Amino acid sequence: MTKQLRHEAILRLVRLKPVPNQQVLQQELRKVGLEATQATLSRDLSELGLVKTVEGYKLLAQVIEPPHASNSELRRMLREFMREATAANNLLVVKTPTGSANALGIALDNAALAEIVGTVAGDDTILVVTRSAATARSLRRKFFHLVSSN
Repeated sequence: MTKQLRHEAILRLVRLKPVPNQQVLQQELRKVGLEATQATLSRDLSELGLVKTVEGYKLLAQVIEPPHASNSELRRMLREFMREATAANNLLVVKTPTGSANALGIALDNAALAEIVGTVAGDDTILVVTRSAATARSLRRKFFHLVSSN
């Protein structure tokens, strides 16, 4: 079993139904043929940005990031999750580690940047829609500047 498959299964499970604790998560993974120790699940939950809430595990970004997040929050999320960004016409394609696109996509939406018309997040890719090719290129530079600045 690869870490990537386990991460994908965990994200799928917590999106489909409430998962109240690691024991239930372990049982649900077992049902789909994946075995994992409690220590492994703890690391996985942390790496995926999942936290335990009253309703069950959720993405950390959904729990702590208020609308209109500050530049420091966006900077932190970009540093943690952005692996590359490529401008293509009025689009910016942002690559992330597997399972991280949603968390970064939420952070981008919460930042309410004027340059962004909207975002679509998959598993490891975010499509950021802007109004023009120049704006997409400028936004790419802005993201890399945020990552490299203090």
